[in-house]
Amino acid sequence: MQTLREEIVPLSSKQNLVLLTIIACIFQFVLFYAPALAADAVNTAKAQAAGLQAPVTQAQDDLIANDSMSKSATMDQQVAELAKPVETNLATSTDTIVVNHLPTATTTIKVISTSTHVITAYNSEAAQTDASPCITANGFNVCEHGEEDTIAANFLKFGTKVQIPELFGDRVFTVRDRMNKKHPNRVDVWMVDRHDAVHFGVKTAKIQVIEITN
Repeated sequence: MQTLREEIVPLSSKQNLVLLTIIACIFQFVLFYAPALAADAVNTAKAQAAGLQAPVTQAQDDLIANDSMSKSATMDQQVAELAKPVETNLATSTDTIVVNHLPTATTTIKVISTSTHVITAYNSEAAQTDASPCITANGFNVCEHGEEDTIAANFLKFGTKVQIPELFGDRVFTVRDRMNKKHPNRVDVWMVDRHDAVHFGVKTAKIQVIEITN
C-alpha cells in the first residue's frame, strides 16, 4: 500500500497519516457493522413474517372454530327437529270426512210377472185427485217426496215394485195410490209438473212386477 501511495500521489507525512486513519475508519465501520446490520435485517424480516403469520394462523383457527360451532349447532337443530313429536292432522268433524259405505251384498231384481196395460199420467191437483192432492191413498206425501216414482193401480197391492222398461227404462215405481174404479187395469204415473203429465198422454206398454233383494 505504501508503494502504491508513493506511485499514485506524492503526499506529506501528515497527509499520509490522515489518509491512513480515514481508510482504517472506513474499513472498520464497514467490516464491523455490516454483519450486525445484516443480522438485524434478518431478525426484522423474521419478526415481520412471524407477525403476519400469527394473524393468518389465528384467522384460520377462528374460521375452523366457527365452522365447527356452526356444524355443531346445525346438528343439534336437526336432532331437535327429529326429536319433536309428529303432529297428526286428523279431522274429527264429519263435515270434512266423507265415509263411503259400500254395499255388503249385490242388489238383484227378479221379474215376478209381466202384463200389458194402458199407461197415463197425473199430478197433484185437486181436480185430478181429491181435497188433499199431495197425499196418496196409502197416506204417502208425494209433494214432499218430490221423486217421480209413484204409480196408482187398482189391480196391485200397495208397496208393489214395478218397472216400465219401454217408457222409463230401469226406473223402479212403487204402488202408493189408487185410480177411479172405472179403470181397474190402468196404471197412472205421478209427475211433478202438470205440463209433463198432459204431454205424456195415453200410452200402452208392458209393466213388470219385480222383487228386489239385497
